[in-house]
Amino acid sequence: MRAYKNKLAREGKLIEIERDVASEYEVAALCAKVEQKGAPIFFHAVDGTHKVIMNVLGGREILAELLGTTSTNLAHFLAALSESGDQERSKGNIVIVEDSAAKEVVKEPDLGELPVLTHFNGDSGAYITGGVVVAELDGVSNASFHRMLVLDKKRVAARLVPSRHLFNMHREALERGEYLKVGIAIGVDPLILLAAATRVPPGKEFEYATALKKERVELFKLDNGIAIPHAEIAFEGFIGEERAEEGPFLDITGTYDKIREAPVITLTKMYHRRDPIYHAILPSGREHRLLMGLPYEPLIFRAVERVARVRNVFLTDGGCCYLHAVVQIRKTEEGEAKNAIVAAFAAHPSLKHVIIVDDDIDLFDPNRVEYAVATRVRWNEDVVLIPGVKGSSLDPSSQNGLTTKIGIDATMELGAAAKKYERVIHKHKVTTQVQSSGVHDSRLENDDHKPVQENKS
Repeated sequence: MRAYKNKLAREGKLIEIERDVASEYEVAALCAKVEQKGAPIFFHAVDGTHKVIMNVLGGREILAELLGTTSTNLAHFLAALSESGDQERSKGNIVIVEDSAAKEVVKEPDLGELPVLTHFNGDSGAYITGGVVVAELDGVSNASFHRMLVLDKKRVAARLVPSRHLFNMHREALERGEYLKVGIAIGVDPLILLAAATRVPPGKEFEYATALKKERVELFKLDNGIAIPHAEIAFEGFIGEERAEEGPFLDITGTYDKIREAPVITLTKMYHRRDPIYHAILPSGREHRLLMGLPYEPLIFRAVERVARVRNVFLTDGGCCYLHAVVQIRKTEEGEAKNAIVAAFAAHPSLKHVIIVDDDIDLFDPNRVEYAVATRVRWNEDVVLIPGVKGSSLDPSSQNGLTTKIGIDATMELGAAAKKYERVIHKHKVTTQVQSSGVHDSRLENDDHKPVQENKS
């Protein structure tokens, strides 16, 4: 994280705020105000002395540059990487090292020494949002993100989603009469952040990180035996039987998630660099949406690839980068678009709405997608409704976790019928000059049109 931050600063790609700002509300408010510029934000003096970085992966362009691809090619790039077998070849590139800069200071845990942010007025307290939780059970590790509400200087309440890997590991440990040992890393390499946010087979997060980085990933062991990546700040601890209320918390939809009983992580040791940089993710901000939503794009891509010639996938901004998707295919047979709808919902269970478009439609342009819906959809034939299914608990319109999912086939008919969908596009050269006086001199070099008269108004 530090090397990446320094590189951004050298290249002039880092927004830096040097004045003193408060960890309670003010940092989050400033981040929300400037994050739309797409650049990472570095606070030099939070609560007087602390350093905080936010919006590290605040846009598709930033991530694409790190990966060596383009922002429009991310789904295809990541889908190919996932299927390429690179993860298997990456096993030897995970190296356990003895030392780490994170061990410069080792002490009793005290969360009060960190600038843990309180983000919004309705929050139940200060939340750690950028921490990667690492656990191991029966030789299989897991690295994942979990929001953590600070209870006191040594305890946090962590949201563990049922059926996810860490939830299952904790349940299994308790059934054995054991506590689950964990490590928490804050301020790690940006591509390790992406790996920890991605659904990969159990125990494969760090192998996936080596494939993303195209180089080895170093881990170091905490005193409790858990191996974590190099970080600015780290904790060791355990998840036992204790539970506490967690929430309200503003989640990806920009609305508050409900209060739940959540497992408590008890911290037993704290590690950090001498001058640590604390990484925080703004709830419902650009970085939150990218890390939570984008990893589903390659999953949808690979699922649809089994039933159609998929070209691209995009989880839309208007759908919180999570609930709505557009899938671009090159249709060869009727019915493929509906198969693609079913495949997309299977790949991303929280998906609520998907539109399938032809490959002449720019799926990143909402106007072109709406055009496809307006001109290529017959509502009585091209809509798939699936009522009464489990959706996202973060969707405020869901009732008891249930929702209705909708898929729209916005593709053209094949064969002779396709002729009526052809769009007329101007391909003639147009020379246009705009003078400072406001006079427009336009001449169409076009055999089909007469020259346009000069507008002297």
